[in-house]
Amino acid sequence: MPETDYLTATRVAYDTVASDYAHLLADALDRMPWDRAVLATFAELVSRDRLGPVADVGCGRGRITGYLHLLGLDAFGVDLSPGMLAVARQALPGLRFVEGSMTGLDLPDASLGGLVAWYSLIHIPPTDISAVLAEFGRVLVPGGQLLLAFQVGDGRRHLQQAYGHDISLDAYRMQPDQLAQQLDVAGLPVHARVVRDPDDQETVPQAYLLARKSSAAPS
Repeated sequence: MPETDYLTATRVAYDTVASDYAHLLADALDRMPWDRAVLATFAELVSRDRLGPVADVGCGRGRITGYLHLLGLDAFGVDLSPGMLAVARQALPGLRFVEGSMTGLDLPDASLGGLVAWYSLIHIPPTDISAVLAEFGRVLVPGGQLLLAFQVGDGRRHLQQAYGHDISLDAYRMQPDQLAQQLDVAGLPVHARVVRDPDDQETVPQAYLLARKSSAAPS
């Protein structure tokens, strides 16, 4: 199946910024207590129920993958960008990073105990979100945990520069209630949500949704 234009644009943009992105965000989690707390909760839920491996989808340079590993999870990263994956493999040689798209994961049905999409779903147009959530549900075991992080708001932002480079990339803000409804339809009901105020470097609230694959959802 031919790759959609937005996937190509996303790959090109992140290939372009890979080295500088990795350098500038290397210690970002150190100053983000809410992020660490949400990730720790997700990790505890997956570990407690012995659900299985976890995919960090849209992993970029692997900073979340590495943190999940430190929290005791069998975590691996998936990303569209070969440039980002090269940085991740160099920084975290003991972890697995594979090239792939959240629109069609190269994973068996019901093979994951958890899936994280940490500010990566934001590059999927609203018309394709439901299909991506269905794909997340496909690869999760019944009871598997899903964690989403995203900016709160409405509409599309077109980015023409980032991390000192000229790029062309769309990013979408989302409303937690609307996304929660879509998750419910996909058989991934939300069981926890956090919305926090923006910090000094952010302009809009940030949201985290924790969802669990329903036992009745199709594998």
